[in-house]
Amino acid sequence: MQAEEKFTVETWPASPERATLEGKNKFLGFWFFLGGETVLFASLFATYLALKDKVPNGNHALAKDMFELPLTFAMTMLLLTSSLTSVYAMYHMKNFQFKKMLLWLGVTVLLGAGFLGLEVHEFNHYVHEFHHTFTSSAFGSAFYTLVGFHGAHVLFGLGWILTLMIRNAKRGLSLYNAPKFYVASLYWHFIDVVWVFIFTVVYLMGKVG
Repeated sequence: MQAEEKFTVETWPASPERATLEGKNKFLGFWFFLGGETVLFASLFATYLALKDKVPNGNHALAKDMFELPLTFAMTMLLLTSSLTSVYAMYHMKNFQFKKMLLWLGVTVLLGAGFLGLEVHEFNHYVHEFHHTFTSSAFGSAFYTLVGFHGAHVLFGLGWILTLMIRNAKRGLSLYNAPKFYVASLYWHFIDVVWVFIFTVVYLMGKVG
């Protein structure tokens, strides 16, 4: 078995995520995967827009009364900031600074966990204060499917990043794991972009009617 090549800051390639054929294939495969995810979320958005007015007892002001923009704005800031910290992590990855990369990925995970915590609080508030559940109306089903599905993606992304961090903590950076970190970061950016659309279509449009 061929020994793994050892790198220094000077010999580390400028684009380690695509320095090998395997890395390029991971990169290409990820974009195909992302295409399918985009179609899936587009279908969920279309379903939500078709059902958002199907509310119980004709209460069309439900979303306007229920949604709390300060809370969802805080969630948005957490997720957008986590996207920025993942950029910092990839910057240090490209500069062969493994510990700094792990530090910023750790901050990304904490911010993402904070987002999920607020989302759980949000759902709990809707259920207990407004009796807004998955089965209460077509609007409820569409809302929880779209927003909850995104939340599941956030949870998956956190698990993905944490797994990479733990598995490679003692291995350091290599041309084998650099594409994995990079693809996980791209996935995290995709999750953030989807949330911006959710914040606009679901919360802002719901609040203004």
